[in-house]
Amino acid sequence: MNPMPIREELLLEDLDQVETPKLELGTILVVEDDPRMQKVLKRLFTEQNYSIEVAGDGKTGLELFRRVRPVAVVLDLILPQISGRELCQTMKSISPDTPVIVLSAITEVVDKVLLLELGADDYVTKPFSPRELMARVQAAIRRQRRPTQSAVYRFRECEIDFEKMTAKRAGTPVVLTSHEFKLLRFFTENPERVLSREVLLNEVWGYNSYPTTRTVDNQILKLRQKLEADPANPRHLLTIYGAGYKFVP
Repeated sequence: MNPMPIREELLLEDLDQVETPKLELGTILVVEDDPRMQKVLKRLFTEQNYSIEVAGDGKTGLELFRRVRPVAVVLDLILPQISGRELCQTMKSISPDTPVIVLSAITEVVDKVLLLELGADDYVTKPFSPRELMARVQAAIRRQRRPTQSAVYRFRECEIDFEKMTAKRAGTPVVLTSHEFKLLRFFTENPERVLSREVLLNEVWGYNSYPTTRTVDNQILKLRQKLEADPANPRHLLTIYGAGYKFVP
């Protein structure tokens, strides 16, 4: 018999018992009923210095959510006792600002739209890239921790009240959609910064794969038509060719 595999396995078990100091990055709650997936996710997040709580069913997940107040939740849709959809909705009713990133094999667009309606902040499809999942989780946490600006923002002839979701240009009311307000707010939080279409999709829409970069172009075109004095020659929502867009107050 070759003893090496046994010694290696024991060494791995010993390493699993070693507690390494963690930075105070907060706790991520993983609600997933597959033990193999639990192990993968636990290793992924602990390597990035997050504390981890794992639940194998929806009921336990909700109890942990109430108790530990995680900085983010990674949630499978297919769960025993309480479904992922119901759990997402309940978590968002308890703590609307806590990011919930759904992890599931379901890929239909209709499910992604439904998740948006339930309040999910992002969606990663199995099988997934660990690097992509980590990037999505960290982006969602950054969005939640971003300092809030004044509800009313003014530039040139425009006055935007993000809390009341009202807008005026030269004193005349302008009707913006909820997503146009969301996109405009991200621009006002990042003045003079060149933002690629991919960054806008990830930070504003929250889904890298849906919709397409063309959707960004269309939304910015509509914002120009509503807020720029001369939409054909914008002074605020500028195109940076080959790079993306920049907001200049």
